[in-house]
Amino acid sequence: MYIGVLTVPLGGESLADALSYLDDIGVQGVEIGVGGFPGDDHLDRRAYLGDESKQAQLHDLLDEHDMQVSALATHNNPLHPDEETAEEADTELREAIELAAQLDVNTVTCFSGLPAGGPNDEVPNWITAPWPTEHADAHEYQWDVAIEYWSALAEFADDHGVDMAIEMHPNMLVYEPTGMLKLREATNDRIGANFDPSHLYWQGIEVTDAIRFLGTEDAIHHFHAKDTKVYEPKSRIKGVLDTTDYADEPNRSWLFRSIGYGHGESHWKDVVSTLRMVGYEGALSIEHEDSLTSSREGLEKAVDVLGRAVFDTKPGEAYWAE
Repeated sequence: MYIGVLTVPLGGESLADALSYLDDIGVQGVEIGVGGFPGDDHLDRRAYLGDESKQAQLHDLLDEHDMQVSALATHNNPLHPDEETAEEADTELREAIELAAQLDVNTVTCFSGLPAGGPNDEVPNWITAPWPTEHADAHEYQWDVAIEYWSALAEFADDHGVDMAIEMHPNMLVYEPTGMLKLREATNDRIGANFDPSHLYWQGIEVTDAIRFLGTEDAIHHFHAKDTKVYEPKSRIKGVLDTTDYADEPNRSWLFRSIGYGHGESHWKDVVSTLRMVGYEGALSIEHEDSLTSSREGLEKAVDVLGRAVFDTKPGEAYWAE
């Protein structure tokens, strides 16, 4: 297991400068946006696709800083009812898979997407209850759409030897662990989780239990190190389904926080230990979205906490049990 960073918060500087900075603060890997919401500031996938010269230059830059790429990231909605929007997201995903294979990167991080509630609807519809009954019917329709799409994409990913790591995210069809496993079981083992605990905390999901639930099925392909703090004086009044603007921090029920500012260091040590128990030894990719601090300070504080949580050595023999 090693500390990585999703480089989006450093998009205002070159990849070379970002890698130099991250190397200096003890980061060993990067997750790089190649489209969708993460953008492509550090890696224009179309410019690098099939260009061996550009790819070699990228590998040289990474080697210079002893850095590995944990994943390519493209988060969008390939299930969107607007055909143009869905086609754009699908193209991003397929090209990201192709580029990942060419770069010897084995993972693409993404969202499941969210369909409309029916074939004639124009906007995605996040359904959170089975009543009135038309919502249950809509939810069944959405899963039919998703399974058809993801079955084809899973085969495409398998053909290229690339895992798809889906972030469980509210306002997407897959937003919690049972939905994640349902999609995996309906497609193939290339489909798994980009396990981001920040969206699970405010849903009331016990993160270490969720790691065990998915980890026992070998369904964790990538991990986002991102924290959340629930502010109970607000959540006790209006709950956690909060549409308050993220910039209106005093009035939100919860906020994304830097590692250690939502849950203490002992919790993160438990998270790391549980990941190791289920056999995950990949990146802890820090995603900074804490509006109460700057990107660099947030990243540095996260690296500091995770640096004390991550094990540097492989598990030893339980000699005392022999």
